[in-house]
Amino acid sequence: MFDGITPQLLFGQLLIGFINGSFYAMLAMGLAIIFGLMRVVNFAHGAQYMLGAFVAWLLLNIFGVPYWGALFIAPVVVAAFGLVMERLILKPIANLDHLYSLLITYAATLVIEGLIRQRYGSTGLPYSSPLPGGVNLGFMFMPWYRLWVVLFSAVTCLGTWLLIEHTKLGAYLRAANQAPEIVESFGINVPRMVTLTYAFGVGLAGLSGVLAAPIYQVSPSMGSTLMITIFAVVVIGGMGSIVGAIVTGYVLGILEGLTKVFYPEGANLVIFFIMLVVLIFRPGVQLNGKGN
Repeated sequence: MFDGITPQLLFGQLLIGFINGSFYAMLAMGLAIIFGLMRVVNFAHGAQYMLGAFVAWLLLNIFGVPYWGALFIAPVVVAAFGLVMERLILKPIANLDHLYSLLITYAATLVIEGLIRQRYGSTGLPYSSPLPGGVNLGFMFMPWYRLWVVLFSAVTCLGTWLLIEHTKLGAYLRAANQAPEIVESFGINVPRMVTLTYAFGVGLAGLSGVLAAPIYQVSPSMGSTLMITIFAVVVIGGMGSIVGAIVTGYVLGILEGLTKVFYPEGANLVIFFIMLVVLIFRPGVQLNGKGN
């Protein structure tokens, strides 16, 4: 069964799985923040991830802004889009069932992807790597840019977790979700905080899109193909659990890589099999966001 499996293949797939896990962790973290602090099931997260990549591509090809500038500008642009989106379509349904937010953000996804596809087509657009070359690790050639993505993702995840869990701002955000009246009694504008929270989560999706642009071709469907996996990561980690989303993203990325070595046919199914098991044995825990 294990014939042909070499250390080079094993370690190579582990590293690729860790790189994929970096994207899973960042995107799942943004979803967990939005659901945990707003109780919004943001199905548009994949489209917002795609917008981050497209904004980076437009900045480079129309305005001549290189990757390092787009890394800061594109997430802000996508976050501003998220702010408008929250005001226009999410605020009116804030007190309704979670299903309404899922349906309306799914509709927004179809509109966004349709507009981008109509203007730029379905063919992927190339985005050159800002860090050419790499290092030979013995078992594989590691491009510098992918190493940068792994490190940047880890720092971003750690910094976001510290912001939400260990700062006064994070305490206000968590309190606003549980007891908004008490938070407002301190003179804090809770509706504005909710809007900025959504914009922050959307900005994380846009940042992930910028990171992905040099690795994957920029296309309207790049978010849709990834979102089902990201939702599975969030469910396994616990809806609303930031730590659960981060840890689960990395672990499942690595597990997916290992599955490609030992049982390639199941690589695309292993994450969903784990989600199925988790939902069967721990459904209440996961849906309450206490998976960590």
